[in-house]
Amino acid sequence: MKQSVKLIAGNWKMNGLGASLGEVEALRTALDVDAPACRVALCPPSTLVERMVRAAAGSRIEIGGQDCRAEANGAFTGDVSAAMLMDAGATLVIVGHSERRQGYGESDLLVSAKAEAALSAGMAPIVCIGETLDQREAGLAVEVVRSQVMASLPLVLAGRDFAVAYEPVWAIGTGLTPTLEQIEEVHRAVRAAMIERLGLGIAATPILYGGSGKPDNATEILAVPEVGGALVGGASLKAADFLGIIRGA
Repeated sequence: MKQSVKLIAGNWKMNGLGASLGEVEALRTALDVDAPACRVALCPPSTLVERMVRAAAGSRIEIGGQDCRAEANGAFTGDVSAAMLMDAGATLVIVGHSERRQGYGESDLLVSAKAEAALSAGMAPIVCIGETLDQREAGLAVEVVRSQVMASLPLVLAGRDFAVAYEPVWAIGTGLTPTLEQIEEVHRAVRAAMIERLGLGIAATPILYGGSGKPDNATEILAVPEVGGALVGGASLKAADFLGIIRGA
């Protein structure tokens, strides 16, 4: 993942049935007509990964998973391994999303193990980090994300294909958005921590912004220094909305 080319990734979360693939067709058609300068990815529920890979075949759209188990296989009913996602055609996977960290108690150590599992399976992980509202109000945002970077990025990521996504937890689904200055401050801190952790070789690895991204604020956010793309939630469910963000890159 090169910093010179931004990555706009859509996270469908627990949304989407077979009928939703029509949005992929609409997105594909639009991108064929008006090719953007950025990379585009969609991360649907695991039930749609293989079908979405087929729907996007031959297009600019990359398909990823939303989570994976750290273990390669075993008695883990209901879980999906990185190898299973790869087998279905996925090329990347989100790990450590704030909803996993907050709702499922996932630790930095577990997120690191999942990122390593993704690499082992041949996929590029998108490793999520970000502070809560309490942490932001206590002035701990930079300290929190730095700590998460240091503990969530396994050393094997050095020289490999991956991305980091900064998600201010308090801005997801709330309509709240950090100021451009706050976004820049955190992204610069994340970059410094990444270099400290993995070396100068990751200076081009993209840092995505992932909090309440919408077509009407995408252009200004994506122009902020060290913002190498976006991890988009609800606005990625409809091709028209997602295209508005893609065109902002």
